[in-house]
Amino acid sequence: MISLQPTKGHLLIAEPSIIGDVSFNRSVVLLADHTDDGSIGFIMNKPLEYSLSDLVPEIEIPHIIYNGGPVEQDNLYFIHKVPNLIPNSIEISSGIYWGGDFTKVRNLINTGKIIANEIRFFLGYSGWDAKQLHDELKANSWVIVENTYKKYIIEKKYDTFWKEKMIELGGDYLIWCNSPENPSYN
Repeated sequence: MISLQPTKGHLLIAEPSIIGDVSFNRSVVLLADHTDDGSIGFIMNKPLEYSLSDLVPEIEIPHIIYNGGPVEQDNLYFIHKVPNLIPNSIEISSGIYWGGDFTKVRNLINTGKIIANEIRFFLGYSGWDAKQLHDELKANSWVIVENTYKKYIIEKKYDTFWKEKMIELGGDYLIWCNSPENPSYN
């Protein structure tokens, strides 16, 4: 069921039927870009087991790193809500920005001018070719919803995010709220 069309700034909520997909099972993806050429997004609810200071020793504060998706997992990406502090940022929508001058980010974090609820880091991203996302939507792999959190999505707790979206969707989705991640464990 396709309700909304993919638009940058919208959220992709993984359908419960995506079981066994390591990257996308129970994922909430923020679409950072969507054009006729393809789509790019970041998984908002899959933290990794190491911090930013593990990857960038010059950064002294341990920010959580999230798995942004299966593409280019050796690259670090970030979204934020402080474009006035980070030059060369690209607006996604509603006060959420993508990228910018990383040297500046490093300095701002180390001096306490950017704090954890203003920026989120990812290894890799989620990417779709020109018609790939549309095909996945037709196959009922995703539900598109508006980002009602706006720029505050950066502060959203990751551990209950997908479950909260299932509750909001209601109807047949409610049964999935308390089910185990792998239904065979039930």
